[in-house]
Amino acid sequence: MTKLDDLVNWFEDKNKVMIALSGGVDSALVAYAAFQKLGNSAIAVTADYKTLSQEELGTAKQICSEIGITQLFLDYNELQNEDFTKNDSNRCFHCRLELGDHLTKLAKEHNVEIIVDGTHLDDLGDYRPGIEALKQNGIRSPLVETNFSKSQIREVAKMIGLSVFDKPSNSCLASRIPWGQRVTAEKLIRIEFGETIVKQLTKVKQVRVRDINGSAKIEVEKHMISRFDEIILKQITEKLKMIGFTSVEVDQEGYKPGKINMITD
Repeated sequence: MTKLDDLVNWFEDKNKVMIALSGGVDSALVAYAAFQKLGNSAIAVTADYKTLSQEELGTAKQICSEIGITQLFLDYNELQNEDFTKNDSNRCFHCRLELGDHLTKLAKEHNVEIIVDGTHLDDLGDYRPGIEALKQNGIRSPLVETNFSKSQIREVAKMIGLSVFDKPSNSCLASRIPWGQRVTAEKLIRIEFGETIVKQLTKVKQVRVRDINGSAKIEVEKHMISRFDEIILKQITEKLKMIGFTSVEVDQEGYKPGKINMITD
């Protein structure tokens, strides 16, 4: 029996399932497996909130189209949640707790008994308060329960033909703002625009534009830093200043997940 069989069979005795689906490969694989076993009794739900980029939203729609699964959308504004916008080290917990509440309510409306997400084994080794919040709402993680690592997820996703099999990991736009610096709509908009500009000018797929007190700190994987020659960096700087950043620099240490959590005011 293959890893994919294990995941598909996890849904064996489930009547109706809702999958919290982002634009990433992890939840995409869960949605695929659920749909293989349950057909129309599997429903994907994407939260179209303020910290989700339009690029991620577009990818989530594309994934559901590829799989053939029904997709519903949650539309709410987490910027109205003071516990979230104050941006302390529990920001992800408050965000996921609110998401869990909305998912639970939607599940009841559709007579869904089980909500699942794309959390996998590698996630458990990081500082992820959001995972604990989802657990509190009874949300289950089939990839953890069937022992999937990130590399195995990508391998299986490639085998079954999901277009996102090699998509770089992403996180919500608020993760670009250091703890202790308030999350605002203005910051989120310039971060999203900033990352789009950098991707277009450098053709780099994985980009983080950190908003540090209004300054843009660009992170890409170390071997991609050479793409930022003098001409490109000048163009990026001009455009990022036009959308509201006060200064621009490229982080010479390269991209590292969670690095922002160690930056202080």
